[in-house]
Amino acid sequence: MRLGLGMAALGRPGYINLGRGSVFGGSDSRSLDIMQNQANIVLDSLFQQNEIPWIDCARSYGLSERFVGEYLKEKNIQPDDVIISSKWGYTYVADWKVKLEGGKPHEVKDHSVENFLKQFEETMSIFGDYLNLYQIHSATFESGVLDNDEVHKALHQCRKDHGISVGLSVSSPKQNEVIQKAMSIEVDGIKLFDSVQCTFNVLEQRPKSILLKAHEAGIDIIIKEGMANGRVLQNPILLEYSKTLSCSSDQLALACILAQPFQPRVLSGAVTPEQLESNLKSEKIAEQLIQDPDLLTEIMEKTCMDSEEYWSERSMLAWN
Repeated sequence: MRLGLGMAALGRPGYINLGRGSVFGGSDSRSLDIMQNQANIVLDSLFQQNEIPWIDCARSYGLSERFVGEYLKEKNIQPDDVIISSKWGYTYVADWKVKLEGGKPHEVKDHSVENFLKQFEETMSIFGDYLNLYQIHSATFESGVLDNDEVHKALHQCRKDHGISVGLSVSSPKQNEVIQKAMSIEVDGIKLFDSVQCTFNVLEQRPKSILLKAHEAGIDIIIKEGMANGRVLQNPILLEYSKTLSCSSDQLALACILAQPFQPRVLSGAVTPEQLESNLKSEKIAEQLIQDPDLLTEIMEKTCMDSEEYWSERSMLAWN
């Protein structure tokens, strides 16, 4: 199974995905217990449909790590029966609120080695032997993490001591450049990064060439925001092709990613069992597209946006 469950929208009451109110109701109806119960319902569905499920969390996804950690222990799930990835680098500071006064951020970035050591300890206290992959959350040139030898050595040591993979996630129009830089980083003659988690979808396709290069170099490719925070579901071109292929728009959006030559694993942002079940059917549609590469090319060419425009629109999405 190449599809996993991303916990960004299930681990906290507010996120930038469109249409959250139709699932969770108003922000006053998203208590900790309600959100954890919804997470448990979706996790139940994930485990029912996957032999070895994959779940992706982050320190800044509210209480995502806690929700997943408690679920695994309550269900007595063994470390070999699940794949867990998480991220460090941001701290969640929204205090379980959806809207913050004065435009205050929901997350605060800190890519220092001190924060890595602190957050890694916090993650391990929850997941321990469950953790398979630990990633720098939204690595950028501006944060300095790509040039921080102390962080690189700490990540490398973490991999040696705990047997986990090391990765990074990337965002912004500079994804290509960040990935290119990351691929060149070594510690003790060994490439530092085992994986990269990148935004790629039918609207934002700029990273395709660098992702193919990374794949050919043996790096595991993980795709996030495959539905562009819900924006692709409103795309009239994608909707028309979905009708032609007798599938839903979410299935086609994810299938177009799964069919790419860089052979990615893809995260679902589902927040209901129905959404997850629909997302998981995208693998069959992907097989159809692989058998019909001209159709895949046609869809990708007609839906592609300018990368700068894509990220400008994304930056205007409100927490809801």
